[in-house]
Amino acid sequence: MTAYNERYIALNNGFKQGTDCRLEETGLTIRFFRFRSLLSDERSGTLQYADNNIAENFSFEYPVFIPSGKSKQKEAILLLHGLNERSWNKYLPWAEFLCFHTGKPVILFPIAFHINRAPVTWSNPRNLISLLNFRKEKYAGDRTISYANVALSDRISRSPERFYLSGRQTWADLTALFEEIKTGRHPLFKEDAKIDIFAYSIGAFLSQVALMANEKSLFSDSRLFMFCGGSIFRSMFGISRSILDKPAFEKLQQYYIHIFGNEATPVWERDNAFNAFLRMIAPERFRSDREKFFTHFKEKIGGITLANDHVIPHHGVLEALGTKNGESTVQLLDFPFPYTHENPFPHTTNDTASLNNAFTNVFSRAAEFLA
Repeated sequence: MTAYNERYIALNNGFKQGTDCRLEETGLTIRFFRFRSLLSDERSGTLQYADNNIAENFSFEYPVFIPSGKSKQKEAILLLHGLNERSWNKYLPWAEFLCFHTGKPVILFPIAFHINRAPVTWSNPRNLISLLNFRKEKYAGDRTISYANVALSDRISRSPERFYLSGRQTWADLTALFEEIKTGRHPLFKEDAKIDIFAYSIGAFLSQVALMANEKSLFSDSRLFMFCGGSIFRSMFGISRSILDKPAFEKLQQYYIHIFGNEATPVWERDNAFNAFLRMIAPERFRSDREKFFTHFKEKIGGITLANDHVIPHHGVLEALGTKNGESTVQLLDFPFPYTHENPFPHTTNDTASLNNAFTNVFSRAAEFLA
């Protein structure tokens, strides 16, 4: 395959949301499928506020990279993205590599209120000027506030509950998607198709909760490969001009570490999803139950963390999985070029040889695990 940086540019030039296409170099096709997320009164863990009026979040299309050949597939890889993503740009070469090298379809499923599940106004600088100026005035001198993070930061600052609620909605969506596939109702898959997961950043956290909750036993045979993800919540550091500003992140941490689940009057339905989420908040809470689960599941979990990743640190992954288990299942790597959690493979770097080697190394390991 072509070098990573060239492939990144080619894929992003050719990809258009909602338009099926064929990738000539690899022979793969990209097809889009419509999904309808249930409204809050049709499921537990209701979304509140004005969020029920965001139509894009409830009816949307998701792309699937499909290998040539078979009409009905018996296996799939679900790819889950990171927090505050507004496009599939960086994930297109990831999905193509996994699909090409495993021979399995790769489903790119958007988390609630992300990618094409969010109003375009949330990523349009012209629409965000007044909100940006408001936060800069309110938090004078805070250089973590940016056009890229202001929409999510404002939403989280006003209602930190949204982090759990949007995660819960996505979990319910994935449960519905898995059920659609496994019952043979999805046009692309055979009945009882096996679904594995490649998860990055907050997508890994969501996957850990989903596997632990295991709604309707739909996730029992799934394997999970985590990249730059898998940390216990308390050790995540989401302050970034691409993710959350400092005031929003501090509000988020304060709420989930000190308030969530400790309310004097019960607020949340304490089902399997709630309990799984609660186990992933702080390392000392429910440690025995959490580590027992991940130790039992260790043959089905693999991953890679990066030495210079300050958002999802390696030690946070060890805290989540248990040190012994984490050290045997998750590898710590480093690259010889400047990178960040948000941009682990900067396609504009001058060291294209090292970039290509790093990308191929990471995704060859992922493909081998998920093959």
